Amino acid sequence: MGQKINPLGFRHGTTQKHHSFWFAQPKNYSEEIQKEIDTIHVIIHIGFPNLLKKKGAIEELEKDLQKEINSVNQIFNISIEKVKEPYRQPNILAEYIAFQLKNRVSFRKAMKKAIELTKKVDIRGGKLPLQTIRARIDYCCYPIRTIYGELGVKLWIFVDEE
Repeated sequence: MGQKINPLGFRHGTTQKHHSFWFAQPKNYSEEIQKEIDTIHVIIHIGFPNLLKKKGAIEELEKDLQKEINSVNQIFNISIEKVKEPYRQPNILAEYIAFQLKNRVSFRKAMKKAIELTKKVDIRGGKLPLQTIRARIDYCCYPIRTIYGELGVKLWIFVDEE
């Protein structure tokens, strides 16, 4: 049995940068951190903003965040930004597949539909060169709790080769 390596961790520092907003180069710290005495800025990146159109959804989210952070005297500024191409993100696709599997849709149908959605975004498919470090691959691992037990969805998207 071979050793399995996370494809993103394998490529960090050579062809891909870290995906998190919390990591920055030391000379860019002042640009990344916005400190104010009594306000907290939260930016939510969402693929489909229609999901938050319900009345009171943003206010309910704001209350939940205040409870989670335990800040009573601080003001929250919540801004919502739409992701340009949501089906290019592996997290959104993995969540879509998980939702389909949770609703007892056939896994073949869920996979075919996910492949169709990625083809609309013009992502290269067909081959997946995991051993080539030049390949830019987006990866996501998403656990699902179904009536059959715990399932895991691993998703690799081959974007391009540098």
